[in-house]
Amino acid sequence: MTDDCSDTGKSSWPELVGINGEVAAKIIVRENPKVRAGIVKEGMMVTMDFRCDRVRVWVDKYGIVKDIPQIG
Repeated sequence: MTDDCSDTGKSSWPELVGINGEVAAKIIVRENPKVRAGIVKEGMMVTMDFRCDRVRVWVDKYGIVKDIPQIG
C-alpha cells in the first residue's frame, strides 16, 4: 500500500461506466500506473479500508461496469 495519498494521479474514471470490466481495468492501470485495478462483481463482500493504490471496478453479472471506478 502507498503511504502517501497526496500524489495519486488520476483518481476517478466516470467515462468507463457501461463498458466491459476487464477492458476498464486495463485502461485504469494504463492511465495511472500507481494503482491496481480489481474486478468486483455486484453483491460481493469487500473490505472497507481505504487504499491509495487500489481501484475497484464494480461489474454486473454480464461483466459491465456499473459504478464509477475510483481510488479507494
